[in-house]
Amino acid sequence: MAERKQESKKTTSIAKKLNRQHMAKKWGLYFSSDLFLFFALTFGWMLYVEIDRLDFFEWNRERWLSMPDGLTSLTYNFSDRGEKLVSINAYGVLIFSLIMVSIAFFFQMMNLLLSHYGDYRKIRKTLKPLDDLALKADEISRLTFDEQKFHRIEDAITHMSPEDEKALSLGDEDLMGIEQAMNNLIKRMHDTYNQQARFVNDASHELRTPIAVIEGYANMLDRWGKEDEAVLDESIAAIKNESAHMKYLVEQLLFLARGDSGKNVMKFADMSLNDTMREIYEESLMIDEAHPYRFAETEENIHINGDASMLKQAVRILVDNAAKYTEKGDEIKLSVGRNEEGRPYLQVQDSGIGMAEADVQHMFERFYRSDEVRKTQGTGLGLSISKWIVDRHKGHFEILSRTELGTRIRIVL
Repeated sequence: MAERKQESKKTTSIAKKLNRQHMAKKWGLYFSSDLFLFFALTFGWMLYVEIDRLDFFEWNRERWLSMPDGLTSLTYNFSDRGEKLVSINAYGVLIFSLIMVSIAFFFQMMNLLLSHYGDYRKIRKTLKPLDDLALKADEISRLTFDEQKFHRIEDAITHMSPEDEKALSLGDEDLMGIEQAMNNLIKRMHDTYNQQARFVNDASHELRTPIAVIEGYANMLDRWGKEDEAVLDESIAAIKNESAHMKYLVEQLLFLARGDSGKNVMKFADMSLNDTMREIYEESLMIDEAHPYRFAETEENIHINGDASMLKQAVRILVDNAAKYTEKGDEIKLSVGRNEEGRPYLQVQDSGIGMAEADVQHMFERFYRSDEVRKTQGTGLGLSISKWIVDRHKGHFEILSRTELGTRIRIVL
């Protein structure tokens, strides 16, 4: 407790010193502004009287001050190239300038007094993390780490396993800070481990199905396909279809793996969102004849600094999903614009099956597929790839979806 009070006194002393320096800097600023105000008023008066008396102002004119009978007789004298002498009593102007400067000085001093405590509190608040750090450092320095404590930490860590989610407990008050820090680290490691384990399990499950289908049709070919042409054709078509699906799945897995390891290279350059969406729109018209597409043009040609091919891939994934879960003949709308904050966006809107709120919360998780869409072929990785791309562009998604009404997904960049 005594050490804590001592550290607090040190911080208070530093805060007072900083506050005094801050006040001195303010005082210097106010003093300079008051001098400037005084000379500005004086010069303004000189300019006015010279123009009033001689109709013009000249820099190299002869000027001087005189006080024949004391300060009250202060006189400003100037001549017109020695031909015309003008003398004007300047005492009133001097008093006026001093009064104005005094008024300004009064309000400045009031501001200094009123802000003194507030500025001091701000400085104390700014220094609080340093105060806490100093106290924590002092606390650590006073700990007695004998060899037994080190062995206790080592044994606790040695007996832990990746699957064990039990918190680390050292049973020592001196080690409570270390225990808490290690538990936070262990929790993050468990989360990462569980995420990787889930990813491997899901990937294995997704790959197991096409492999099983290919193996089944290969066995059927071996038994009957050599002589039955119908079986041969059916098997070849199924094997080709499942091979293509497996290839697509592996490519998506490789994309995400390269992304996680930082090997996906982004090529940022100036690009037009209008042109990118127009390309997607024209390609969709050719690829998908089952749905009418509409592109809502915008008058502004919106440009950003981004990777055009990557963003096109992200939007293409949204368009493919919209086509997959929208009835034939129902419209899919593509658009480009700016939101209420002025940020540019790319938008895909459909009138398909929509999503429940619970599914929206998990839609970007790898391999996540809701019960309603499992009957439709897919990998559950497309939206994860789209999110990875958007995250690299410092953007985010805005999603509005209602079951049986449709989904609107906006990529805000």
